[in-house]
Amino acid sequence: MQALKSLLPVMLPEIILVSAACVLFLLGISVKTAARRAAPWLSIGALLLVCGVLLNRGGADTPLTDDYGTFRVWHFAHYIKLLVAAVGVLLTLLAWPTNRDATGNSALNFGGDAGEFFGLMLLSLAGVLMVAGANDMILLFLGIELASIPTYIMVSVSRPLAAAQEAGVKYFFLGALAAALMLFGFSYLYGTTGTTDLNAISSMLFATGGANPGSPTQPSAWQIFAVLMILAGLAFKIAAVPLHFYAGDVYTGAATPVTAFLSFVPKITGIVAIIKILWVLGGGTWGTPHTIAKLLWIMAVLTMTVGNLLGLLQLNVKRLLAYSSIAHSGYLLVGLTALAYAVGNPQVQESALRSVLFYLAAYGIMNVGVFAVLLMLPSRDPRVATSAETFEDLAGQGRNHPALGLAMAVGCFSLIGLPLTVGFFGKLYLIVPAWQLAKSSPAWSNAMTWLVVITMANAAISAAYYLKIVSTMFLRPEPPNFGIAAPAGEASWSALPSRSMPITLALVLSTVATVGLGTVLPATQVLLSKVEDSVSVDQRVPREPAAATVDATR
Repeated sequence: MQALKSLLPVMLPEIILVSAACVLFLLGISVKTAARRAAPWLSIGALLLVCGVLLNRGGADTPLTDDYGTFRVWHFAHYIKLLVAAVGVLLTLLAWPTNRDATGNSALNFGGDAGEFFGLMLLSLAGVLMVAGANDMILLFLGIELASIPTYIMVSVSRPLAAAQEAGVKYFFLGALAAALMLFGFSYLYGTTGTTDLNAISSMLFATGGANPGSPTQPSAWQIFAVLMILAGLAFKIAAVPLHFYAGDVYTGAATPVTAFLSFVPKITGIVAIIKILWVLGGGTWGTPHTIAKLLWIMAVLTMTVGNLLGLLQLNVKRLLAYSSIAHSGYLLVGLTALAYAVGNPQVQESALRSVLFYLAAYGIMNVGVFAVLLMLPSRDPRVATSAETFEDLAGQGRNHPALGLAMAVGCFSLIGLPLTVGFFGKLYLIVPAWQLAKSSPAWSNAMTWLVVITMANAAISAAYYLKIVSTMFLRPEPPNFGIAAPAGEASWSALPSRSMPITLALVLSTVATVGLGTVLPATQVLLSKVEDSVSVDQRVPREPAAATVDATR
């Protein structure tokens, strides 16, 4: 009973989301339209309640932990949880049922399963929260899978099309393979250390790293092999090369709100898990072995390059955004690479970790706006899709609906990283740590210089397909058969956007935040201060001599 009492306050946000999900599953039993309309309200209410709980805890000076140390919540976990809950509100608005029977919206069609659909969303978000606070391998794995498994179902039930079911099956089987690889790695890490406690493993690996604090650790070959398997499984979660092949088909087959969900939730899950694994492998000093650091460098370069080059070839906008998401995973890996290379340099380590956390927030905010515009524009052929998915669907719509065209331009400019948007600061902060290493560490000068150059070149490449979206909306003529009556017996369609209040609200919030955080420097500073608080220096594991280390598992 005492252990339960210690666990409840630590896991209160997760308990709120899981409890709300259970209520939603029970609500799904009802076939009444009122029950389906109540589902998103309950979902968004639970997320706002979580935000309130987290904001109330904001100034805690000591970490929250249970009696067994399996769960530990401090600044890092607090920041991730608050970010996930806030972006989760926007994603819920995108999935809001707006049709007469409350069975979906302009792109989403879950039928009578509104309660189950929003319950799955909350379970997935609860999984990310568990990953953020996990201090045990078993809990970490359970959190990763809780964040992933609901998304397999969401893809399949998002719309009654063969493409959606095919995407769900592909996603499920490849996800099972990734989970097997990851669990295989965890088993070897446990076998070589004899414990599942991440803090204890960190202490063991630090003890083998030599007398100087901050020096590279020397894990065994089996431990490095274990981390390689874990990274392979996590590469699937963030759609990083070489486990990125599923993204195009899954993003295209899923309904647009689910695609928006997939672009953020699995990505932040994988990135947070990688941060924890790197902290453990470095013995709490971030002294990651050069083998792993070099692997991250290769993954970063290949992921952003492959994502951007393949993005240039796409004709379907959602498929293009899938490869865009791959490229952004590569950008995030740039920050993690600088973190892994900055051995014994806590200032650069903090800067690198800060840049990753800032970019996660920036990407989550600006990405919602792009998908919201797609939701508000109709498909040229409703027999294939009900909302915009191809360049033909977007052609001329910027002139017909300037506000939507402007919102899409803001989102695309931010994804490129142009000034006056939050994406500019995001990319700037990502390359600064690598550039600092190139200047201050002769041993890594070439590697870091090339990483900065390749990152900037990829940002320029991405401009080609993002500007193609904007130019299509404003410069390309509208197709001649767009907006006319459908053939007899078929559903009619219109060139007018679907102006539902929840989706409009998500679009406005995303666009305002994208521009505001890129132009109103005090607002940007507020976000930066939250990030800085989450990566402050802390001696988590007492050592002799005491060493200041960046504690990312809090």
